[in-house]
Amino acid sequence: MNRIITLAILLCSGMLWSQVLIINEIDPDSPSTDTAEFIELKSQTANFSTDGYILVFFNGSTSGGDSSYMVIDLAGYTTDNNGLLVIGSSGVSPFPQLLISENVIQNGADAVGIYQASVNDFPEGTLATQTNLIDAIVYDTNDADDANLLALMGETTQYNDNGTNANPKSIQRFVDGTGNESYSTTTPTPRRENDGSGSAINPITISVIETQFGEGASFDITFTAETVLSENLDFSVSLENFGFNTSDYTGSVDLTILNGETSTSTTINLVDDELDEGDEVLEISFLNLTEPIVAGNNNVEVRVVDNDFTVAAWGTPLNPTMGMVESTQPSGYYNSLDGLSDNALRQALQDIIANPNIVRAQTYADVIDILKAADQNPANSNQVWLVYSEEGRAKLDLQTGSNNTGKWNREHTYPRSRGGFFDIEEDEIADGIDVFWATKADSLRHGNSDAHALRAADAAENSSRGNQHYGQYTGPTGTQGSFKGDVARSVLYMEIRYNGLEVVNGYPNTTGQLGDLATLLDWHRNDPPDDFEMNRNNVVYNWQFNRNPFIDQPLLVEYIWGNNAGETWDQSLSIDEFQNNNRVVFPNPTDGRLYFSELPDHAKVEVYSIDGKQINSFKSVKDYIDLDLAPGLYMLKLYSNNRVSTQKIIVK
Repeated sequence: MNRIITLAILLCSGMLWSQVLIINEIDPDSPSTDTAEFIELKSQTANFSTDGYILVFFNGSTSGGDSSYMVIDLAGYTTDNNGLLVIGSSGVSPFPQLLISENVIQNGADAVGIYQASVNDFPEGTLATQTNLIDAIVYDTNDADDANLLALMGETTQYNDNGTNANPKSIQRFVDGTGNESYSTTTPTPRRENDGSGSAINPITISVIETQFGEGASFDITFTAETVLSENLDFSVSLENFGFNTSDYTGSVDLTILNGETSTSTTINLVDDELDEGDEVLEISFLNLTEPIVAGNNNVEVRVVDNDFTVAAWGTPLNPTMGMVESTQPSGYYNSLDGLSDNALRQALQDIIANPNIVRAQTYADVIDILKAADQNPANSNQVWLVYSEEGRAKLDLQTGSNNTGKWNREHTYPRSRGGFFDIEEDEIADGIDVFWATKADSLRHGNSDAHALRAADAAENSSRGNQHYGQYTGPTGTQGSFKGDVARSVLYMEIRYNGLEVVNGYPNTTGQLGDLATLLDWHRNDPPDDFEMNRNNVVYNWQFNRNPFIDQPLLVEYIWGNNAGETWDQSLSIDEFQNNNRVVFPNPTDGRLYFSELPDHAKVEVYSIDGKQINSFKSVKDYIDLDLAPGLYMLKLYSNNRVSTQKIIVK
């Protein structure tokens, strides 16, 4: 009789496990920001190697076409003592064995399948299939059934995860006493059996009071078990992460939670060195936990703010300086423009900045590295300067997930949706300065990653701007508008650089057009190029081998769109060219009176403070001007015969 019962149990067990690996639980939307989404697999036997298996995710939306959007290779992983393997983002607790980014599992109607196949079998956009399929689930978050996706996956039921932020739920697999399998939604149970059975685990959680400290500070790390320890637990952690290593701190990383207790802590002392290493992030990570002890959370980051940052000689856009940063344009870079007007001037300018034999296009991912240098805050080398918000922000605070609070990202001054350029998969690879695409005036897609038109911006403010035209969008309330001339020159550059783009008056809805031209011309005139903008022009030139000509030669704007449109262009004179033409300003330094030699009739002189504010203007200058100014450094702009030179003047 006992043998008959045993046989029946074995037969029932075999019926339940026709697959060696199944989808046991999925939570694609927890919470609405998707910082704790996961999928849990279960093997027929504990500690099962998932080598040879892959996890494929399919997009059931109209645009997704029931095709693959993500593939995860399960090679190198094993299920735990309960046969469970959790694939999820860092907000999942206990911590996933296989970590993925936040907000990558789509909400539905979608599907996920386990395949015994290679990742190469499922390039992005592969139609859902049952070939080599081991197990699958089709799910949604209050969406209509996708009958086609169900058929493609060989499934008959689409399961709904209808959880909320206050009451998160996941879709879980259950088997009743008679062997019937079903799925239902209930409170998520990652890395624990859905019915509460199985071997118990004891997660250890890492906690710190603050997540940012300066060099020289000390802080405590506390480790807390979910349940009381029945014996001493010895474990180690690592703090190393990229450039942060054992030379940057002192303190014990080998710890013990004693029998009968639940926690222990260690004090870490951050070394205050004299090196400008930039802000760093230490990462608290478990090294040697063994089941039933598992990580409740892991890879906890703590910012270490470097107090050895550098300050540039020039000012921020909010406190600008002029004339301190020289253009790195090659000699004669703009010579081909002289004597031209109208369309001939436009074409000659495009021939320079879109020359297919010289100019390079980088990836959209490379732009992050470009902006870290081009938009570096002159007042703090560990920060970028935010274009609209007029403030510095740590370079480390780049937005990488769905949370944009306190983060910065890449702002297209000429919005993608307005321009009609777009992202491709290769754009997400940062392959460095020496790997690039050939590009030309018709390469509109490369406008997506043209750093002359991309700026570091507060991520939330970037979202608020959206694709508004300038004039509709004038920046955050209370700011001084130091960005206005910069963005004007940025989008005017785009019109010349790429065929198919145009800056026009008003607020058009035609793809390829951006407004408002009148507003942008006014911004350009009232916020002239400063040292910050010239420096970023030089940095971008180093990557792309082209320049924004309206920073180097701001008067060009008037000859193409403004007051001098239709007139013949002659480029600005440098100080050396000015003096080589026997036109000299003296004495310098001066007590107040400045003399000019070989100056033609009707010359005009403008005087600017070092922060870029115009102080005085003199028309029809012939021999000299008198400066009634306090001692200090000033900028002199001299206009004659449609040419301009800029020179520093010291008043004693």
